[in-house]
Amino acid sequence: MGAFTLLTIGSRAMAANYSALQTTGHNIANASVEGYSRQRVELATAQPQFTGAGYLGRGVDVQTVSRAHDQFLTREAATTSATARMDAARLDALSKLEEVFRPGELGLGHAAGQFMNAMVDLASRPADDSTRQVVLARASDVAQRFSGAARQLDTIQSDISASVSAGVERINGLATSIAATNVKIVAAKGLGQPPNDLLDERDRLVGALSELLQVSTLESPDGALSLFIGGGQPLVLGAQSSRLKVLADETDPQRVALAISDAQAFRRLDSTFVGGGSIGGWLKFQNEDLVQARASVGQMASALAGVINQQQSFGLDLRQPPGAGVPLFGLGDPVAQPAASNQKLPTGAFAAQVSLTITDYRQLQASEYALSADASGAWTLERLSDGVTTTVVDGDEVDGFSISLGTPPPAAGDRFLLQPVTYVAGGMTRVLDDPRGIAAAAPFTAETGTANQGTATVAGIEVVDAGFDASLDVAITFNASAPGTYDYTLSNGVSGSGTWTPGQAIEINGTALRLNGVPMAGDSFTIVGTRHPRQNNSNALALVALGETAFVGRVRQPDGSYTGGSTVTDAYASAMADVGVRVQVATSASQISASVAQQAEQRRSAGAGVNLDEEAARLLQYQQSYQAAAKVLQIAQSVFDTLIQIGG
Repeated sequence: MGAFTLLTIGSRAMAANYSALQTTGHNIANASVEGYSRQRVELATAQPQFTGAGYLGRGVDVQTVSRAHDQFLTREAATTSATARMDAARLDALSKLEEVFRPGELGLGHAAGQFMNAMVDLASRPADDSTRQVVLARASDVAQRFSGAARQLDTIQSDISASVSAGVERINGLATSIAATNVKIVAAKGLGQPPNDLLDERDRLVGALSELLQVSTLESPDGALSLFIGGGQPLVLGAQSSRLKVLADETDPQRVALAISDAQAFRRLDSTFVGGGSIGGWLKFQNEDLVQARASVGQMASALAGVINQQQSFGLDLRQPPGAGVPLFGLGDPVAQPAASNQKLPTGAFAAQVSLTITDYRQLQASEYALSADASGAWTLERLSDGVTTTVVDGDEVDGFSISLGTPPPAAGDRFLLQPVTYVAGGMTRVLDDPRGIAAAAPFTAETGTANQGTATVAGIEVVDAGFDASLDVAITFNASAPGTYDYTLSNGVSGSGTWTPGQAIEINGTALRLNGVPMAGDSFTIVGTRHPRQNNSNALALVALGETAFVGRVRQPDGSYTGGSTVTDAYASAMADVGVRVQVATSASQISASVAQQAEQRRSAGAGVNLDEEAARLLQYQQSYQAAAKVLQIAQSVFDTLIQIGG
């Protein structure tokens, strides 16, 4: 029996060391395979044999083949990788956005500045046809720059949509593969031993999925791994995998959103819960950075075109007969987007519609608005750029636009995304082709009384209110009894009085008369219709003054005054700076998250990766052990042969 026991010990030793050699060779072969976890043969002393002289050893048993795996480090590597991919995707998209807000001669601000400079030349030569042609050319350039910027933003949105769609297809394939791998792992674990290579393969699939979309994982006792996304939505449950789908955003069809399969339908995912991964970065850029960029461009285009068109309407052109100036620019329309979940008619059309009308281009803000109704029927408007909310009713004016709730009004639960400026720049064009249509002249001319004794002279006159009546003349006489006061009479018999303050204009019939010097009692001035518009440049001067006027994003106070705002060139510089800051912040975030992800992967690899020097040393160790075990077998065979000979 002793020879047989020795043979058994030698055989077990050879099998154990052969298994160790095989596992070490497997480690060496997969040293360069990404995500491979080092494996090791776990040995245990065999149950000893009891004899009267004590317990005699019976060799070694191979218990299992384990893998160097730390669940926490693996999860940390996947999570940090998702964050790094999100930051990198957003940074890449923001870099494209910088191409829209270019500095120097290629920028929107330069084109707007050149247009205003052309107005200076117009004010110097209001009757010159070539100067008027230059104004139209500069107007075309401005319109093309703004519409071109809008097209660039549309292209960026298309790229984001295509990237998200491709990423979703990849996610669906990975989810299917993970579910299939779960089936294999559960079956293999049923045999009592861990399927190390399958577990590594599943970790690699989860890692690849995390690069696209952040996931949370939960392992069940049978070894299956469940994956959850978007705040707890199941993507993989054991052997079953759900599918993601790209849908149009619920309120803006130009944007994309994600939905997950639920029974026979797809349920939308809230983009704010998507988390990390490249898709998370793309959606964050689409819903925040791109929205703000569109709003900034639209605000500048609206304000510039709006105030120029309004000033045009205040002047006289050179057509025959001369008439009020017509619009120089055309714009896209403000939009009120209904949510896809709003109530619909049997025809499929939405039951209620909301419309917007621009009332003051100077007050428009670079923002979108969320309009929603509660169960009581009260409507709340939230400015999405800063979260300011207010209660509104039909016809209310907010930030330069009025809201019409339509008939029938929206029902409780309906929601709308209001976009007063988001897409208007795409429709910006120059609509005036006739250079004679530029209204350089004011409809009124101010004249000084021939008998005046004071030093006051006419400094200028311009229309400041659209409610003026060009058919009315005005006579102004300064009073002798009260210095600084004046009486006025319109040609329709309406009269009144006022007080003149040096440096301030006299406003009557929608016009503003400015004086130089000091009038004396009895001095008179008359405001009459312009008889020679070719020699008049008053409205051109008003157009020039707009270049230094802060008309973009002004805030109207309760008393009717305005605060804040900026010139169009300053507004562009601010928008360009905002994009630059976003790029800088995204660059820093990307560098930091990439470094954190790299360190997390290094920690995971340090514990689970293959060290070739270590494996080479073990290879020699197991080789020597194998040879020693073979020597035990040789000796056992010799003992056995001796016993046979003696027995024979």
